[in-house]
Amino acid sequence: MERWVQRRPDSPAIIDPTCEEATSYAQLWRSSGALAAYLRRLGVGRGAVVALSLPRGRSLIVAMLAVARAGAAYLPVDPAAPVDRVRRTLDTAGVFVVIADRDEPWLGTARRVDPAVAGDPTGSGPDPIGPAVAGDDPDPVVDADDPVYVMFTSGSTGEPKGVVVPHRAVARLVVEPLFCTVAPGDRVAHTSNPAFDASTFEVWGALAAGGCVVPLPAVTDLPLDEWTAHLAGLSIDVLFLTTSLFHMIARERPAALRTVGTVLVGGEQLDLSAARRVLAGSPPARLVNGYGPTETTTFAAYHDCTLESLAGRERVPVGRPLQRTSLHVLGPDLAEVPPGEVGELCIGGPGVALGYLGRPDLTAERFVTRPGDDGRLYRSGDLARRLPDGLVEVLGRRDRQVKVRGFRIELDEIELAITATGLADAAFAEKLGDGPQALLAVAVVPAAGRWDRTELARRLAERVPDYMVPSRWVPLDRPPTGPTGKVDRAAIARLLAESGPDAAAPDPAAPGAGTAVAGTDTADGGVEADPVTAALRGIWRDVVGSEPTATRNFLEMGGNSIMAVQLAGRVQDRLGVRSEPHDVLLAESFAHLADQIRVALDRTH
Repeated sequence: MERWVQRRPDSPAIIDPTCEEATSYAQLWRSSGALAAYLRRLGVGRGAVVALSLPRGRSLIVAMLAVARAGAAYLPVDPAAPVDRVRRTLDTAGVFVVIADRDEPWLGTARRVDPAVAGDPTGSGPDPIGPAVAGDDPDPVVDADDPVYVMFTSGSTGEPKGVVVPHRAVARLVVEPLFCTVAPGDRVAHTSNPAFDASTFEVWGALAAGGCVVPLPAVTDLPLDEWTAHLAGLSIDVLFLTTSLFHMIARERPAALRTVGTVLVGGEQLDLSAARRVLAGSPPARLVNGYGPTETTTFAAYHDCTLESLAGRERVPVGRPLQRTSLHVLGPDLAEVPPGEVGELCIGGPGVALGYLGRPDLTAERFVTRPGDDGRLYRSGDLARRLPDGLVEVLGRRDRQVKVRGFRIELDEIELAITATGLADAAFAEKLGDGPQALLAVAVVPAAGRWDRTELARRLAERVPDYMVPSRWVPLDRPPTGPTGKVDRAAIARLLAESGPDAAAPDPAAPGAGTAVAGTDTADGGVEADPVTAALRGIWRDVVGSEPTATRNFLEMGGNSIMAVQLAGRVQDRLGVRSEPHDVLLAESFAHLADQIRVALDRTH
């Protein structure tokens, strides 16, 4: 970073659409240095962890760099995470300083530093830095193995686990990457939630190469056509998309990525047909399937997707290892299995994290050494095989960890959180389906036989992020058991798959429950629906994959933010009325959404 400050001090480091002017490398270095000096006076240094609660933008990037220059590690906070969950992660990390743009209910005794001071080294800001300026307090010397950030992922014990990533791991990711070329001046989009590790590459991948970070609204924040127009207008050279978002764009607007240089896709198994659909039309200059757990610093493997490289394949491989990375397909004895045989994918190299914060037992279990190996291997838990051409293909999981819309989820954590509400004696969670239609479902044995799905979901949402709240709920008198008396999880999975989206969540207080829409008597017809409702019902079925019920809202019936983008876009395409994703997500019910669209149509005529 300092090298680019010396070489290109006036070149833009950040182009934040919410700011009037771009931030140059010299300005970024000066602001981050001033904030780093202030943090050190608060006692922040090597071994400390500083939480960041900021949206994508200039202030976040200044804060990330400032914490690193202070010698500490940053911990990005997910703004959608429940208060109790954030408190637990901050306690685990020993956080005593938080850089945030507002007071938060989870702050506790931690000191809040307002990010406005990052651009105000004169001391007139709300939490003034004082007279310090960059250079008056030299950056501390940090070792390559010193932590640079901590990110928390879902944990099977019910507690999130903090992955500690060192400087060397980020350097391995961003210095001369094989999977992507970033040249000085190139624009790298920053679209990821800062609390998820794709943001590591989006920020440091640009700054380490003399490029420019361009914070963008999330795809789910705008109507799809507006987002793609915004993307094209900013001349983005590198863009990361979660697999679910890529699948949605491939279906709805397959030519939307044609203006981008390199599109990186990661988080879940990339659908072969979606990749081919984009490649066959107006593709980006380069389409890359990326693979890597948080524990191996964003990416560990990549595959360049072209029509030729995908020809004759049944699934998209994760491909070959990144620079300075090794991929091993191992058996239970940690010996390499022959090509074509299935084993556990283990990853080595400087990109491997230090371990889990405060969890030496789990660290020893997942980060292992083998005789003759130089360094540790991370046991990913992914089942994989090496293909005849040497590429690696991931086939599934060896445990109860799943991915839904790119989020890594431990099903055990959901079950423990549900029973911890006191409203359930037992819970059994499963992932149903794959790709964009994948959803979380849970069978619950209610406490004292009292079933209140709404209250249970509300209390669960206080404990886990919204992406971990199931969209399908089924009450059980008692769980099915097998011949040995153990719970028959296969039978529960079948029950959840066969249950309709509303079978588990009847609302006896709603007299219209079970009706589909205003103007109809039943979900499948009876009285003829009005044209708007009929059109919306068809769009709903196409996107959500189920028949809507008039009195239930989008999320209750299995919808999610990505589906909201699709539904809003199709309403605009078919009915000619502007609809935004948040309109879909916030509508109280299907009938309410239909009313909103009807009112909007009346205004246009």
